[in-house]
Amino acid sequence: MKNTVTRLLAPAGVAAGVVLATPALAFAEESAVGPDILIPKPAELIPALIAFLVILAVLAKLVWPPVLEMMEKRQQKIQEDLDAAQRSKIQAAEEAKSYEAKILEAHHEADAIVAKAKKEAEEVRSAVLAKAQREAADIIAKAHGAVDSERHKAMIELSSSVVDLSVEIASKIIGNDLSVEEQRKLAEKYLAEVGEPHER
Repeated sequence: MKNTVTRLLAPAGVAAGVVLATPALAFAEESAVGPDILIPKPAELIPALIAFLVILAVLAKLVWPPVLEMMEKRQQKIQEDLDAAQRSKIQAAEEAKSYEAKILEAHHEADAIVAKAKKEAEEVRSAVLAKAQREAADIIAKAHGAVDSERHKAMIELSSSVVDLSVEIASKIIGNDLSVEEQRKLAEKYLAEVGEPHER
């Protein structure tokens, strides 16, 4: 770094020496005109060299240290910024991995919740269906019972009506030889014999 700064400031020192030596040259030869105006005379070279060395010493003593210090601070700041950027990049990558893991975990939890909800819905559907089937079976059984009861009741009523009708018909056909009670017993016996094949 110091070599670079020295290389950069060397032409500036030469230019400064030339500038300082110019009044001496102009004073030495005011009337000189021509191409040798740019080439210093041997008598002028020594004062120009001394001026250059003085300027170089002043620059090295007073200017170089602050410039070098400023450049080192600048380089240190740049390096710190690069390190901070690298740390931020690593931290961002770690956070991205953490977020990806959290998103994956959230997906797994969502899948588990959906699966649980489907299972619970299936269980509820099965329970409702089983209950409906039980209720339907109970209604059918009650309906069969009610039909059987009504049929039995109708048969009893029909039997009574038939017995009464038979007794009335028999009394008209046979006459008064049999009592009403005997005619009823005879009709009931006949109906019982007729009803047996239907019941079988």
